[in-house]
Amino acid sequence: MALLVHLKTVSELRGRGDRIAKVTFRGQSFYSRVLENCEDVADFDETFRWPVASNIDRTEMLEIQIFNYSKVFSNKLIGTFRMVLQKVVEGNHVEVTDTLIDDNNAIIKTSLCVEVRYQATDGTVGSWDDGDFLGDESLQEEEKDSQETDGLLPGSRPSSRPPGEKSFRRAGRSVFSAMKLGKNRPHKEDPQRQDEPAVLEMEDLDHLTVRLGDGLDPDSVSLASVTALTTNVSNKRSKPDIKMEPSAGRPMDYQVSITVIEARQLVGLNMDPVVCVEVGDDKKYTSMKESTNCPYYNEYFVFDFHVSPDVMFDKIIKISVIHSKNLLRSGTLVGSFKMDVGTVYSQPEHQFHHKWAILSDPDDISAGLKGYVKCDIAVVGKGDNIKTPHKANETDEDDIEGNLLLPEGVPPERQWARFYVKIYRAEGLPRMNTSLMANVKKAFIGENKDLVDPYVQVFFAGQKGKTSVQKSSYEPLWNEQVVFTDLFPPLCKRMKVQIRDSDKVNDVAIGTHFIDLRKISNDGDKGFLPTLGPAWVNMYGSTRNYTLLDEHQDLNEGLGEGVSFRARLMLALAVEILDTSNPELTSSTEVQVEQATPVSESCTGKMEEFFLFGAFLEASMIDRKNGDKPITFEVTIGNYGNEVDGLSRPQRPQPRKEPGDEEEVDLIQNSSDDEGDDGGDLASVSSTPPMRPQITDRNYFHLPYLERKPCIYIKSWWPDQRRRLYNANIMDHIADKLEEGLNDVQEMIKTEKSYPERRLRGVLEELSCGCHRFLSLADKDQGHSSRTRLDRERLKSCMRELESMGQQARSLRAQVKRHTVRDKLRLCQNFLQKLRFLADEPQHSIPDVFIWMMSSNKRVAYARVPSKDLLFSIVEEELGKDCAKVKTLFLKLPGKRGFGSAGWTVQAKLELYLWLGLSKQRKDFLCGLPCGFEEVKAAQGLGLHSFPPISLVYTKKQAFQLRAHMYQARSLFAADSSGLSDPFARVFFINQSQCTEVLNETLCPTWDQMLVFDNLELYGEAHELRDDPPIIVIEIYDQDSMGKADFMGRTFAKPLVKMADEAYCPPRFPPQLEYYQIYRGNATAGDLLAAFELLQIGPAGKADLPPINGPVDMDRGPIMPVPVGIRPVLSKYRVEVLFWGLRDLKRVNLAQVDRPRVDIECAGKGVQSSLIHNYKKNPNFNTLVKWFEVDLPENELLHPPLNIRVVDCRAFGRYTLVGSHAVSSLRRFIYRPPDRSAPNWNTTVRLLQGCHVLCNGGPFSRPTGEIVVSMEPEVPVKKLETMVKLDATSDAIIKVDVAEEEKEKKKKKKKGSTEEPEEEEPDESMLDWWSKYFASIDTMKEQLRQQEASGIELEEKEEMDSTEGLKGPMKGKEKARATKEEKKKRAQGPSPGPGSEAPEKKKPKIDELKVYPKELESEFDDFEDWLHTFNLLRGKTGDSEDGATEEERTVGRFKGSLCVYKVPLPEDVSREAGYDPTYGMFQGIPSNDPINVLVRVYVVRATDLHPADINGKADPYIAIRLGKTDIRDKENYISKQLNPVFGKSFDIEASFPMESMLTVAVYDWDLVGTDDLIGETKIDLENRFYSKHRATCGIARTYSIHGYNIWRDPMKPSQILTRLCKEGKVDGPHFGPPGRVKVANRVFTGPSEIEDENGQRKPTDEHVALSALRHWEDIPRVGCRLVPEHVETRPLLNPDKPGIEQGRLELWVDMFPMDMPAPGTPLDISPRKPKKYELRVIVWNTDEVVLEDDDFFTGEKSSDIFVRGWLKGQQEDKQDTDVHYHSLTGEGNFNWRYLFPFDYLAAEEKIVISKKESMFSWDETEYKIPARLTLQIWDADHFSADDFLGAIELDLNRFPRGAKTAKQCTMEMATGEVDVPLVSIFKQKRVKGWWPLLARNENDEFELTGKVEAELHLLTAEEAEKNPVGLARNEPDPLEKPNRPDTSFIWFLNPLKSARYFLWHTYRWLLLKLLLLLLLLLLLALFLYSVPGYLAKKILGA
Repeated sequence: MALLVHLKTVSELRGRGDRIAKVTFRGQSFYSRVLENCEDVADFDETFRWPVASNIDRTEMLEIQIFNYSKVFSNKLIGTFRMVLQKVVEGNHVEVTDTLIDDNNAIIKTSLCVEVRYQATDGTVGSWDDGDFLGDESLQEEEKDSQETDGLLPGSRPSSRPPGEKSFRRAGRSVFSAMKLGKNRPHKEDPQRQDEPAVLEMEDLDHLTVRLGDGLDPDSVSLASVTALTTNVSNKRSKPDIKMEPSAGRPMDYQVSITVIEARQLVGLNMDPVVCVEVGDDKKYTSMKESTNCPYYNEYFVFDFHVSPDVMFDKIIKISVIHSKNLLRSGTLVGSFKMDVGTVYSQPEHQFHHKWAILSDPDDISAGLKGYVKCDIAVVGKGDNIKTPHKANETDEDDIEGNLLLPEGVPPERQWARFYVKIYRAEGLPRMNTSLMANVKKAFIGENKDLVDPYVQVFFAGQKGKTSVQKSSYEPLWNEQVVFTDLFPPLCKRMKVQIRDSDKVNDVAIGTHFIDLRKISNDGDKGFLPTLGPAWVNMYGSTRNYTLLDEHQDLNEGLGEGVSFRARLMLALAVEILDTSNPELTSSTEVQVEQATPVSESCTGKMEEFFLFGAFLEASMIDRKNGDKPITFEVTIGNYGNEVDGLSRPQRPQPRKEPGDEEEVDLIQNSSDDEGDDGGDLASVSSTPPMRPQITDRNYFHLPYLERKPCIYIKSWWPDQRRRLYNANIMDHIADKLEEGLNDVQEMIKTEKSYPERRLRGVLEELSCGCHRFLSLADKDQGHSSRTRLDRERLKSCMRELESMGQQARSLRAQVKRHTVRDKLRLCQNFLQKLRFLADEPQHSIPDVFIWMMSSNKRVAYARVPSKDLLFSIVEEELGKDCAKVKTLFLKLPGKRGFGSAGWTVQAKLELYLWLGLSKQRKDFLCGLPCGFEEVKAAQGLGLHSFPPISLVYTKKQAFQLRAHMYQARSLFAADSSGLSDPFARVFFINQSQCTEVLNETLCPTWDQMLVFDNLELYGEAHELRDDPPIIVIEIYDQDSMGKADFMGRTFAKPLVKMADEAYCPPRFPPQLEYYQIYRGNATAGDLLAAFELLQIGPAGKADLPPINGPVDMDRGPIMPVPVGIRPVLSKYRVEVLFWGLRDLKRVNLAQVDRPRVDIECAGKGVQSSLIHNYKKNPNFNTLVKWFEVDLPENELLHPPLNIRVVDCRAFGRYTLVGSHAVSSLRRFIYRPPDRSAPNWNTTVRLLQGCHVLCNGGPFSRPTGEIVVSMEPEVPVKKLETMVKLDATSDAIIKVDVAEEEKEKKKKKKKGSTEEPEEEEPDESMLDWWSKYFASIDTMKEQLRQQEASGIELEEKEEMDSTEGLKGPMKGKEKARATKEEKKKRAQGPSPGPGSEAPEKKKPKIDELKVYPKELESEFDDFEDWLHTFNLLRGKTGDSEDGATEEERTVGRFKGSLCVYKVPLPEDVSREAGYDPTYGMFQGIPSNDPINVLVRVYVVRATDLHPADINGKADPYIAIRLGKTDIRDKENYISKQLNPVFGKSFDIEASFPMESMLTVAVYDWDLVGTDDLIGETKIDLENRFYSKHRATCGIARTYSIHGYNIWRDPMKPSQILTRLCKEGKVDGPHFGPPGRVKVANRVFTGPSEIEDENGQRKPTDEHVALSALRHWEDIPRVGCRLVPEHVETRPLLNPDKPGIEQGRLELWVDMFPMDMPAPGTPLDISPRKPKKYELRVIVWNTDEVVLEDDDFFTGEKSSDIFVRGWLKGQQEDKQDTDVHYHSLTGEGNFNWRYLFPFDYLAAEEKIVISKKESMFSWDETEYKIPARLTLQIWDADHFSADDFLGAIELDLNRFPRGAKTAKQCTMEMATGEVDVPLVSIFKQKRVKGWWPLLARNENDEFELTGKVEAELHLLTAEEAEKNPVGLARNEPDPLEKPNRPDTSFIWFLNPLKSARYFLWHTYRWLLLKLLLLLLLLLLLALFLYSVPGYLAKKILGA
């Protein structure tokens, strides 16, 4: 499936010239190399290969163009050859010689000869029908030969070497620049090609010329550099991995901090909510808030963990709200929210800040949302630095929908979904019981059972479900599914599937597999839901032999790298989104386990026979502990090959083949018949024969394989899912190339090589070609029956991703310019991460291969190789990166034994050749071995071609000599307690080792030694060894007088090989010294500078080798130095050292340091400081500057480190080492004299501080033009930076200050345009320091926001440029955000300069200061402008478990500086005015005599303190230490606060240098016991004091002599300016005319008058002087930024919790020398006292209140209404009106007054409450809560609880203005759906109107439940006292009684009234009718009663 074009020659060319050919097919072009200086014939002889995915059509064209190559101009076309491929398609092979045609299609004389071959595609990947091609070994060999070395260096573009060639570079997974894998070497057959540059042409004339050797051409990129660039590893060896120690599984410190701020919109009536925060199994609760749906908590919780990252990131964070929980009842769950820790950790800054979590009810999934909780969540690991967004008053109204607690890209409306995990069956389980038990059972019961009872347990999102237990089965069948219900997309990334063994005592895990949901789903537009399988997943863990207490049990739990195959499990996963409206749905989220439908055996793929072959070429570096017993190596894949404990070996599948298959197999194996049946005799050989090791040196042994190399081979059966692995391999190849290229680019930037941008363009070109290759290759095999849905979807999404990546790489390539290289490099890193992510295949197929070293049947050490890396394919890109290659493997100890120092030692080093593929493809399994061997086969395999050998015997061997030039090492690991080491290096090559000499007491040894290894015998063909020499291992040790040497690190190298027939001459020889990175475990531990050459000893013996002509140093014994051509070229340098002083020296061996001295040493030369006679009295040196001369390499990158050591001189001439420091790079101290060639170099004056030449833009000349800078006083600094960019010679004038009135007008105009309400100018007397502070914080936040916005805009712009943006189409939310920003900007109207939109918004004019969200040092690079601080270290370097960090090893600090320059210096430097030769380059430095200083520390506030008490709070107070002064402000502790405002200043007198380290600590006050340290911060005052940035007292923004912004410095701006000019020898300052000052050639202008307290104006120069100071950085030569008036934010750290921030402290420090005028009184920054107010609320009427009750008699609807209101926090001050009984219309009349006194902080818009938390509290706690008035309407009930009807909450700062009438009052006023003007009661003072009252109905929607007419009146406490009113309707100023209808009363107290009002009122006609009826009845009754008597009377005639 490939087209091969072999371009042979081009003849009949005209003239001489450099020629290059370009071959194009299907739009993909390859370039040949350049042939330099060709005459008439160009002999290209190159092969190009296009792998093709679809058959070639007869009409397709091949085009070859020949160019004259030019380095400078574009290439000139000579002629073109085009050929239709019809013949090639028919005949598969054509050779053509033909003439070319020129541009005008005219035939020219030039002709070319080309050969074209075509291998047709043929359905399967497996079999080839083109036997001719496969058999043509000669072609393949020749092709391999010619191309192994013709590929370009890594500087090339991919097309310069067809991807099909076997020469591409393979990179290991770890970034590995430590290995110098041989340079690209020209082919041995053509020595004449040696310095030919390889080139490629780029379309935009960007020619990248790569030379071998050091390129002299300025346009060429020299890659033979000092640093090891990983270069071309040819095809026989793959790259070893240098990082030894397993990183997974080791526990680390983590801290999860969660702040619960408030909850909103909780569903439920009148609830008492508590928030429960759960992380893993730890629970913490907030306090309970009574009857509110929007509680405010602001409580902070911290959870500390010490676990491994895997465990940590799978822990679930659960936030749930519980209603009415108390001691007796657990409360009812309202709703909860879950997320795993990993999701938080993967957020930017590892945190969510002020986000709203959506609550849902897990028991009722149809219910919808249950409310929101606002919280901050952060997860900090050791060493993570979390930047908390700056805390200030949160005024922005909370936009809940826009700030949901969800990662980017998760939709806010998450739906419920079911996750079905189907568990089908498992295979190959290990036995989990002892055989003893089994034998007992067998004896009793007589049956032989499998010794394992497995079941599967699945964990997901904090829930777990398990299948049934299958008793006694190694191959259990479950066919069950575990169903989870959770919101989708889930916020838990991983699902854990574990096979466990059920046991009566305790169940143990057999194996664990994690399913990462991100890898099995895609959330894009064309994405897919999580899906997996049905597929087999492999589980790895501890070794399979059963022991009762398995020390590696953790591995089975999924922690750490498994060391053995445990089992494989067939599972599937599917997700179904639920339709929650469906009534049949069960609404609970309990885990369910159901039966699942079984799947057919073949669904995971057809079972194929795979063949694994391995040959052991070398086994060396065997640890001496294993040296005494015979050793054997065992290779296993799954359970195949595992002879020791693979007991439950899967049965080999019986041949279910159709007869046809059988024959095909036979043909391929061309075997005899008997081999066909069941592979009968091809039994596996999985281990090497035992062999006793021989000694190499005192640490290591080796196995003497010599010429007989043992082999292993294993047959195994697996489902054929190679396609998955092939696709992963293609992506891995692309990623490896990309990673290698990016490393090169970084290396080039680091070593400052020219043209890194060209290399980056090449890398991007290579990437886009690789992506297009993937598209053509991956699409095969579509019809495969066993492809799962995931296979199809992943393929689609990978193809989409790679296609877009290819396009982006293309467009990015066009944007790479020199200045954007770094940014683009970052974008490329994203590509790399994405590729690595995509290449990770979630559905395993073939298990990994394990290689175990066994010593007397015990497993000792292992290595694990992923099977995909070994997989064979006939398509080059799909081939595993280690397939058919010799791989260097380092075996390591299993499990926890490999942690720590045990993990750094190599147990054994193997050179192992591996090949894995289908048995039927196994014809070529030996193809990659070094040639020159004979196969030795087992007896039954004799004569069979394809029968694998059991060993190889090499007949060819070559003799070599290795020369290791060990020059020096730097930054080594400190292995001794003195903080130094006694290093020596041990070099291993094959089975020999040699050591350098030991150099005592250094971390930067310069050995300068050549080690010669003689009589090396290497097996194989000479030319192969030339390209693929074995690697050299270099280990560095620390020599100890007692015991064995300590291991300090290891690195690898590849030697440069010279064959006997090559000349020892440039460009390849002599080799150059290069840096190799040394690793110790996973950590880097220094660099080694060395070179290695391997020289073949020819027939003439050693006489032919280049002579070893170095002088043998007699003083050093028989040690040969590095020879002259290799060692660096030296020149003479002078090193000047400024010795200032020593600080904070700790005791040495319990004795205090008294008389220290500093020794400086570099490259064998050095100088000593003067002795400090009494360290306690004065730790400074009295001689400041000394120097020494030394020979250093010309190449700055090779400069040796400079060592600083401090020794203490004790009595009797003894010296003790105190500590040492190695300056690893002198580059920052190198002084380069100004360039004489510049026209005005003579006026260049050097900087005062010598080596730090901070000249703005180098040399300048004094121009005639002056530069005028003016400033309006209130323009923030930011603006000016953007407006005035001055260079030394420009003229800049900026308009002078405008008169005040005009400014006012402008301001008004601006306001008009912003449509802001008119803002009154603040009254000066109202303003205080805090006004300034809060205004500044707003500015800072606005600036941060703008930076983000501009960052986003930039990114967007770039995204628009690069076809589709890296994040795909921009997310909707961001778009919205961007447009919002845009609108905001437009609204702000025209604004002067970019930085100014912020302050202009609606702020009154307040002078501001600068708030730094970080330490001041980080802004002014540590104030090391001329005085540097070097930490002195002592003691061993800690390993991660001892945790001896650098801080713990620091024993003191040396202050001083260095200046390094070539001698002699140009004359002019020393001829300068005022040059003092004793100070050398350090002119003008201040004296270092002791000086007394007043230090004033202002502590503003602390934020986010770590809680120190059980209640989750702290009682913080400030403690300050400086020298002997220790101030503890214990009385003023602030009760129960984590965000205390201190607002204090402290004055301390100190004398530098003795007391220069200021510690500001925050302690937690405790009633009993000692106070705990929360955290502290240390400030080095001395560096600040002496810094040129003038950090003694910040320069304010404006100068004023009274008011809140009074000038703090005792020196006025004009005095400061005069002093700076004098110190800097600057001409100036010249004041005048008023409002102007001239400094050097700059003129500054500004206001010329100032107002005093009484409003009198006086003339002054201070404003313009201040203007000059604020632009001091623009002054040529001496200019630098001066520290402005500021507040800095410093992290608080606690030594017990290193690296984890414990909160932040805002403070600033002023320093005033005592010999100067004294400063004024300190600023008053005490916290603002809250102001007392009284809020009077009159509730007049209600209307349209819902009617709740049914009448007792009449059944009418009515309500007994009363109104409840409260202001503070929760309802401790609630007030109720009286009850309006029996409202029939919803109208209520009250005329009732509430009075709410409260304390209010206007600046923070918070109400301040002080109250005791509980009856046991010692003191009151201060709370700050938002000012919100709550009004509720209730229905009063006598015999049951009152019913809540509705409520409204009014934020007193911004609430909707009330409606004039009840009719106009609508529900939308409260929900914010209509724009109602918002008012603030603090401005309006009095407001009256109607407001709606809302409640939620059953469907959770708001509905209007009533309206209230109220009047709010706000008075200050004084006004309220003057004008008192009564509560309710009482005196004074009583309200009249409401006019209520007569019906308003209580029925059972007034029965008559009830009768009158209810019965009579309603039923009077009925009653009258009844009465009449009664009368009639009465009459009738009387009538009837009296009739008989009367009748009798009549009758009787009475």
